[in-house]
Amino acid sequence: MIRISGKHLAKLAEAILGKIPKPRYACLSQFHDTGGQIIDQGIALFFPAPHSYTGEDVLELQGHGGPAVMDLLLSRCLAAGARLAQPGEFTLRAYLNDKIDLIQAESVAAIIEASTHEAARCAIHSLQGHFSSRIEELVSLLIRLRMFIEATLDFPEEETDNLQTLQINSKLAHIQALLEQIFQAAQQGNLLQEGIRIVLMGAPNVGKSSLLNQLAQEEAAIVTEIPGTTRDTIQRTISIAGMPVRVIDTAGLRETDDVVEQKGIERTLAAIKDATLVLRLMDSSRPSIAEDSVQNAIPAGKPHITLFNKIDLVNENPRIEEQAGNSAIYLSAKTGAGIELLRKKILEIAGWRFNQAGEGVFMARQRHLEALQQAKRYLENAQGFTQGVYQLELLAEELKLAQNALSSITGQFTADDLLGEIFSHFCIGK
Repeated sequence: MIRISGKHLAKLAEAILGKIPKPRYACLSQFHDTGGQIIDQGIALFFPAPHSYTGEDVLELQGHGGPAVMDLLLSRCLAAGARLAQPGEFTLRAYLNDKIDLIQAESVAAIIEASTHEAARCAIHSLQGHFSSRIEELVSLLIRLRMFIEATLDFPEEETDNLQTLQINSKLAHIQALLEQIFQAAQQGNLLQEGIRIVLMGAPNVGKSSLLNQLAQEEAAIVTEIPGTTRDTIQRTISIAGMPVRVIDTAGLRETDDVVEQKGIERTLAAIKDATLVLRLMDSSRPSIAEDSVQNAIPAGKPHITLFNKIDLVNENPRIEEQAGNSAIYLSAKTGAGIELLRKKILEIAGWRFNQAGEGVFMARQRHLEALQQAKRYLENAQGFTQGVYQLELLAEELKLAQNALSSITGQFTADDLLGEIFSHFCIGK
C-alpha cells in the first residue's frame, strides 16, 4: 500500500486514477502512468481533510504487492508531485494538526515495537488517551491552584479568600498523591516498553546455555559437555508475567590462549557492563571452579543473583537463600527445578507488578519518567514554601514549573528539538 498525505490531493488522485474516489469508500480503480498506461488495478481510498489520520487529505493506493509494480506506482506518485515521507512524518502531522497529542503519537511507535501481548495492549490504552487524560487532570488542578495564588499576588488589596481557607496545603498534597500514582503506573509501563537486560555469566560448562534454553523454552543455544562451546553472545527476548526480558548467554570466563574464545570473553565483559541484572551461575557439584575470575567480572553495585545450578547431580532441593542482601537460588537448568523461583526473583528485582492486560498502566518512555520526576521535585519545593509564612511568589513559580514539566509529556509545552528526536525513531510510513 502507498499512502499519501497533504493538501489538495484530489488533483493527484485524478491524475493517477482518472477520477476522484468517493470519500471513505473502497473504490476498485486502475492506476495509470504518465502516458496513461495501466500500471496496476487495485483499491483506492480517499479521506478528505480534516477527517483523516493526519488531519490533511489522505489517499491510499492498495496494489497487488509485487515489488516491481509497487515501485512503478511509487515513481508515478513522485512524478505527480509527491515526495517520500520522513520517518514518523504521518504521525508528526497528526500531532501538529491536533489529531493526537504527543503521548498518543509515541504510543503508535510503542504498538509497533511491543514485544509482548501485554505491552501491545498497554500501548493501545495510551493511544486511546488514558495516560493523556490523567496528565491533563493534574495540569487542570495545578492551573486552578495557581489561579487562586496569583490572584492573591496581583490583587492584595481586594477581598480575596484567606490563604488558610483556600486549603493550599491539602490541595497541594492531593496533587502530589495523584502524581505519585501516575508515576508508579508509568514506571510499570516503562518496564513493559523497555524491559530489562539479563546477562548469564560464569565459568565454562556451568549451564548458562541450558538456562537460556530453559527460560526461552526452545533450543536457542548449543549445549555440549565441552567447555568453551559458547564463544559469542546469544540473545533471546522472553516474557515473564508480561514483562519483556532480553536474556543474553555469554562465553564462559576463564584464562585461555584461544583467540576466538578471548574475543567472546571480551564481549561477555561488555554485556555484563550494560546489563540490568547479572545471573552468576555456579556448578553445585564443583562450586570452586574458576570462581575468582567470575566474581571479579561483576562491577561494584551491579544487581546480580547467584545461581547454584545442577542440583539434580547432588540431590538438593530447589530453594532461595538471602545472604547479606544478596540472593542465591538453587536450581537445575536441565530439569527446570527452581526456575519459577528465579522468575519471581527477577520480577521482584525489576520492580514489576503484573497487571492483567496492562489495566491502569501507562506505556511510558524514559522522557515521561524524567518529566514526572521533575514535576515531583517542583511540587516538593512548592510544599516547602507553604511552611510557616507563605512565600507566594516562590510557590507560584514552582507550581508553574511543575505545570510546564507535565505539559511537556503531552506536547502542550514542548521544544521543537524534542519533536525531532521523538519522531526520528519512527519507521517510514508512520
